[in-house]
Amino acid sequence: MTSIKSSASDPAKVAFYRPENYEAQSNVGYLMRRIVSLISQDIDRRMEPHGLTNAQWLPLVKLFFGQAESVAELARSCELDAGAMTRLLDRVECKGLCRRVRSSVDRRVVNLELTPEGMAAAAVIPEVLSEVQNLALAGFSHAEWIQLKDFLQRILENAQRQQSLAESAHTNKASDD
Repeated sequence: MTSIKSSASDPAKVAFYRPENYEAQSNVGYLMRRIVSLISQDIDRRMEPHGLTNAQWLPLVKLFFGQAESVAELARSCELDAGAMTRLLDRVECKGLCRRVRSSVDRRVVNLELTPEGMAAAAVIPEVLSEVQNLALAGFSHAEWIQLKDFLQRILENAQRQQSLAESAHTNKASDD
């Protein structure tokens, strides 16, 4: 029987899960996916009166906080391909919430601007997100909230490291072929 190793000694050797007693409903990935799904559904319900879908509020809030300026930046930030972002922006633009403006410096670049209606809609988003997340964290102390964020950040870093290693291995394999 394999013993569970401490992550401090060798993070690659951690064995919290084993095939012989694996339970899908108790694994961390399943729990995180369920949480995201339920929170997203609640956000969607609360955004509906504002005329926004889950897909639409994310780019608006990113533009509102200056996390992206161009269509390409916004697509990367929202983890969408250019075609999907274009279709999404078509819908948001039809609602009068943003507009595309060709860059005067580089005509290939299409920048985005929130309209006054878009600014008003985007200003509501942090209120809704705060309310939903605070409800999901009911019963947590401030220290537990900080600790939870630290744990989730560590899981994210581990997952990003694995993704980077997999991409690197795929690139190396492709160059060998």
